[in-house]
Amino acid sequence: MALKSRLSCHSISVAATSVTLALFLCPSGLQGRSRRTQTSHTLINGEEGNYEYLSLGCDTLPVLKGRTPVQCYADFMRAFRDNFKHLLGDTIVEIQVGMGPAGELRYPSYPEANGTWKFPGIGAFQCYDKYMLSSLKAAAEAAGKPEWGSTGPTDAGHYNNWPEDTPFFKKEGGGWNTPYGEFFLTWYSQMLLEHGARILSSATSIFDGAGVKISVKVAGIHWHYGTRSHAPELTAGYYNTRYRDGYLPIAQMLARHDAVFNFTCIEMRDHEQPQDALCAPEKLVKQVALATGAAQVPLAGENALPRYDEYAHEQILRASSLNVDGSAVDREMCAFTYLRMNPSLFHPDNWRRFVAFVKKMNEGKGARRCWEEVEREAEQFVHVTQPFIQEAAVALMH
Repeated sequence: MALKSRLSCHSISVAATSVTLALFLCPSGLQGRSRRTQTSHTLINGEEGNYEYLSLGCDTLPVLKGRTPVQCYADFMRAFRDNFKHLLGDTIVEIQVGMGPAGELRYPSYPEANGTWKFPGIGAFQCYDKYMLSSLKAAAEAAGKPEWGSTGPTDAGHYNNWPEDTPFFKKEGGGWNTPYGEFFLTWYSQMLLEHGARILSSATSIFDGAGVKISVKVAGIHWHYGTRSHAPELTAGYYNTRYRDGYLPIAQMLARHDAVFNFTCIEMRDHEQPQDALCAPEKLVKQVALATGAAQVPLAGENALPRYDEYAHEQILRASSLNVDGSAVDREMCAFTYLRMNPSLFHPDNWRRFVAFVKKMNEGKGARRCWEEVEREAEQFVHVTQPFIQEAAVALMH
């Protein structure tokens, strides 16, 4: 079961025991143009306007009829707890708290709606509404550089640029690697960390003693990862460059709240992605695994794209073992969410491979059996479940 806003991606956990609570105060819930116009000052983050998420600058401000967005979200979580308390700790053992677009802890820097952004564009900073600009101004004055507080970077390009198209993100002499760039990116990423901490503080308080784990999803932004600036990560709020680890602060923040770090793109291999965009999902997953290990926070994963082949399954098994540095540490991913349940999953060949994959995942990283042996054992289960699988496939088509 998953509770998500219309703008969130749709997923289901293999064990069906995790629930995602998304912040419903996004524009998909605002019906009618006049209502959107009335509240647009709390929603527009980018220079060109972006209706994908509330401005982080108004987290603690009473902009919603005298109440703050975090207060409203807390009420929603409290109502969920009270209505489903008989299932918490038994049927529901994990709650993934939505923190941004698609439920992820990030800025809405690459909105796909209406073709605004297309892969592998660098995205755009989301700091141009009046609340974010007010915070930026205060930070610049505190740093003794008031001239830095009037606006965000003016040379960072647009959603579909590449790093070398822009003065701010280019590798040689780029603004990201200057004192101004360091100031801005520190402030920008800190606003995101504080946003996550506020929501987690509410969530952990509300669900304290309910017998559930709290988790947070972080986006797997693997494109342009091989560049020096890591531009798409920077616009999303992850201050991660060739010279700075942007995932350790996130992991440390989650560790302080005893939350699970949930990461995506676990099924991807570097060579499968466009190399002209210097995509490196495997290297990114390794960095996140090292960061969560250093922060001693549990790491969970999910696949970013629907995959039903053994090649992807093998990569998931390899990544979930967390043998990132070749050492035989006693650590694995604490959970994995398989995306996504649709008619293709229940194709006979796909279902057979999926059952074998689940068996391998259940055995853990100590297992050394080959796929053929596991698939032979899975055949009996596949045969027994065939009528139910056919029924599920038909239901999902309607």
